[in-house]
Amino acid sequence: MFTLANMGCGFGAILVSIRGEHGLAAILIGLSVLFDIVDGAVARKVGAVTPFGLQFDSLADLVSFGLAPSLVAFTLFSEGRDEWDLLGWVVCFLWVACAAIRLARFNVTIDPTADKRYFTGLPSPGAAGVVLASVFAFGDQMQGRDRLWVLLVMAVPALLMVSNVRYRSFRSLVSPRSGKPYGPVAVAAVLVVAVAVAPVVTAIVLAYGYLSAPVLVPVLTPLARFVPASVKEALS
Repeated sequence: MFTLANMGCGFGAILVSIRGEHGLAAILIGLSVLFDIVDGAVARKVGAVTPFGLQFDSLADLVSFGLAPSLVAFTLFSEGRDEWDLLGWVVCFLWVACAAIRLARFNVTIDPTADKRYFTGLPSPGAAGVVLASVFAFGDQMQGRDRLWVLLVMAVPALLMVSNVRYRSFRSLVSPRSGKPYGPVAVAAVLVVAVAVAPVVTAIVLAYGYLSAPVLVPVLTPLARFVPASVKEALS
């Protein structure tokens, strides 16, 4: 049901983006991200992890994080036919193709002995988060063919999805291994307050911060000694 909700929100985002309601489309993609994070945790909690669930989850992700963000970006960028039309098609198809390759590679390279704390390549929900955060923050400035940088917002996360760059998994935030989920609860509370107070800023910081994490983490690692132990446990 959570996976269906993920797919339903992605499908809804496609429909409303065609009508030009890009803000609503971004909200629906954000809900897809939330359902995608929760569905795996729920499946593990109730002992419902199956090969069918894995494949179904990837198909839902292709709709929500492959097709939906590309349609949102193209409808923002597109204003009739001109010399830039083909470029928009190519970049938005690049996004869909990279999302499909990313999901297929994840499905066929699952290694029980691998470090579950990391993904190879930018996860598709994280890539979609860059698009939805950009729409929230810069939606008005992204419209029109003179705004070619909207295609850069698509191209960079798309290529990172199929890269070998390692990205941190935050599965422990929704499925803490210890019996003391105080760290995850504290992180969740901070995020809720941040979203309520400054939703646009929070979305940009989270999306672009995660996108840049492979570069930022080595720089910020020396500051880790100032992080409370409960938060370290939640992120470990």
